[in-house]
Amino acid sequence: MITQGEVLETNKMINEENLDVRTITMGINLLDCADSDSDRLCTKIYDKITKSAENLVKTGEDISREYGIPVVNKRISVTPIALVASGHSQDTCIKIAKTLDKAAINVGVNFIGGYSALIQKGSSESDINLVRSIPEALASTERVCSSVNLGTSRNGINMNGVKKMGEIIKEMAYLTRKDGSMACAKFVVFCNAVEDNPFMAGAFHGIGERERVINVGVSGPGVVKYALESARDADFETLCETIKKTAFKITRVGQLVAKEASARLGVPFGIIDLSLAPTPAIGDSIAEIFNEMGLEAAGAPGTTAALAILNDNVKKGGLMASTSVGGLSGAFIPVSEDHGMIEAAKSGALSIEKLEAMTCVCSVGLDMIAIPGDTPASTISGIIADEMAIGMINNKTTAVRVIPAYGKKVGEIVEFGGLLGMAPIMPVNGWSCERFIKRGGRIPAPVHSFKN
Repeated sequence: MITQGEVLETNKMINEENLDVRTITMGINLLDCADSDSDRLCTKIYDKITKSAENLVKTGEDISREYGIPVVNKRISVTPIALVASGHSQDTCIKIAKTLDKAAINVGVNFIGGYSALIQKGSSESDINLVRSIPEALASTERVCSSVNLGTSRNGINMNGVKKMGEIIKEMAYLTRKDGSMACAKFVVFCNAVEDNPFMAGAFHGIGERERVINVGVSGPGVVKYALESARDADFETLCETIKKTAFKITRVGQLVAKEASARLGVPFGIIDLSLAPTPAIGDSIAEIFNEMGLEAAGAPGTTAALAILNDNVKKGGLMASTSVGGLSGAFIPVSEDHGMIEAAKSGALSIEKLEAMTCVCSVGLDMIAIPGDTPASTISGIIADEMAIGMINNKTTAVRVIPAYGKKVGEIVEFGGLLGMAPIMPVNGWSCERFIKRGGRIPAPVHSFKN
């Protein structure tokens, strides 16, 4: 049993070190909304979401007020819409996106995820319709987030999908060019996507999940940074122990919030995702943790090793604190959402190539990276292919969320606002991969996928 006394131990973390519960995300199964009539389908979707989540925001606010724990976001994830919209047209997919947006606004959540397709081994007609609709769907809605799974360690990588994603991202960038190509910030591609991720833009309610579920994402880069000040000159064993103990305390806070939310909403508790997700706030940065570990800047030699230490020990500490750790869990390295990463990118200490190397050991992948608006679609597809290969070979989740900011060049800044922050336009390798991407087909799964 988690007591309020345990939470009171974290007062300093909350008041001084930027500890928060980043999101309470309600997953909702929409498969029973299927209907051959598009209007009835949208009505069923709207009614189920608004009924299921009508008290979600209030519950999060009540828990935050009663326990003094900031609950930053309240969100919804739904069954991948490519499945729900099976048999329907591209126009119906867009109609569903607008329905999701309307429902999200009605219940007051800041994002709704699940405008998604799972095409790791190939695409159905429904998948194709949804994928083609993504640019217009995200450009015409405010709160809808989208994701596409392009590969798994067991199925390989759908390179036809990879090629298409480069084109889709470019189209989104153009359609929202007046808003910093904002639609791209609401879209992510995965290898080995997980079904219980509470974080956006990649959250969706997996088909192996229950009817409804509460997943909670906690965060605390600032807490870890402050804790490491006490181990500034210590050896690596002490460094690791400090991170583990801190992650334990952070996870206990998330466990309390998750259990409370589950009980009050009458929805089963799913998982705690204990990812260290930074914000643009000073003192809430993964890059600052690297500084405290002894690196002059994120991207300096040793950064990948430092991230591996951080990621592994966050997981170890969290697993001791909860039997329900899931989602992605570890350390995120989004550029635009971390002021220390922004500064490292501006100074040239951090490159896309170094970020790619870091993704071999962190929770996700290339996240919230702004690149020149004139970057070719094939180059974006090549970046995606590299990241998908890292996930496939290493049997881990990897992702790409890049923003080819329309009209922007290297060194300029694109502003997103809020938690999404701002991002410097980073240089991209100019050598062409177009012939490689044009091959199409599928990269087969690696040998290790066949062990049972």
